[in-house]
Amino acid sequence: MNDLHTWLSQQHHGLRTFQTFQQKLETLSRDDPSQRGLCRLLSDLVGDYVETFDEAPLPVEIADGAYHRLLGLVASIDLEGDANRRLADINRVATCELSR
Repeated sequence: MNDLHTWLSQQHHGLRTFQTFQQKLETLSRDDPSQRGLCRLLSDLVGDYVETFDEAPLPVEIADGAYHRLLGLVASIDLEGDANRRLADINRVATCELSR
């Protein structure tokens, strides 16, 4: 996740960034099967956001907010944490909404 966070922190907040992020999650999921569940949740979260604004105007305030929420969410994930921490991370991702 550190690599994803570093990459994400250097990107623009547009939809293309979110789409590329999904592709990176697919690669991570394939390369590190132990992260598949978390990658799937993150990908679904990002996919819902992209679907909501695909082909529609995306207000700058919403794009900025979604980008910063995703960046903070990815930064907060601890892949080395114990089972309780991992479950807390999964639950946090599962309840997050990017376009609120």
